[in-house]
Amino acid sequence: MDRKNIVVGDDLRGAWPGFVGGAVMARVVNTPFSEGLWQEIEACTADLRLRYTTESVKSIAAIDATRRAYKACGKEPSRYRPSGEQLVRRVLQGKSLYQIDTCVDLVNLASMRSGYSIGGFDADHIVGDTLVLGIGRAGEPYEGIGRGVLNIEGMPVYRDAEGGIGTPTSDHERTKLSLQTTTLLALVNGYDGDAAAVRRCQDDIVALLRAYASCSEWDVWCY
Repeated sequence: MDRKNIVVGDDLRGAWPGFVGGAVMARVVNTPFSEGLWQEIEACTADLRLRYTTESVKSIAAIDATRRAYKACGKEPSRYRPSGEQLVRRVLQGKSLYQIDTCVDLVNLASMRSGYSIGGFDADHIVGDTLVLGIGRAGEPYEGIGRGVLNIEGMPVYRDAEGGIGTPTSDHERTKLSLQTTTLLALVNGYDGDAAAVRRCQDDIVALLRAYASCSEWDVWCY
């Protein structure tokens, strides 16, 4: 399991100098559903509904910082909501979290707990050994998971040797997690610059992977 080289491009760093990223790479066994994981998701959902409303959700530090980073990069966050905000807003509206599969669901749980938008990728579908985090360009092709063609101009985007694979709003169909995934790469987008909080989120992801995705080998690093 070879660690990916992750580089923050000059364009993103110039627009948002305080960015801190956290990576988790792990061998996993994905499953369609985990009852224990969903008990944790339901507990988190109940807690969020006690603490926040759809108005106060913007006060969560990680969500507020990601929204401000979008504006600095040239994107309107209320039109292209980052996934961390999307997930929390959904449960605050009284809706259930989407149930996809265990690896996707646990990444979503870590995102709701932290407020961070977290990319979840099948590492074996990433082209090359390097990812570069930059800003989307006009007309850049991108197919968001379940969203079709997504306009990523002015949006933070991770690119591999073939093109974009992940934004805080939606990851790309090409590298999405599936039941066939055996090597997961999760990327925590810390636009709030809080390295300690990013590390706690990484630890949460590892704990969830060990508990629910039969993970016995993992690597954790920041960038």
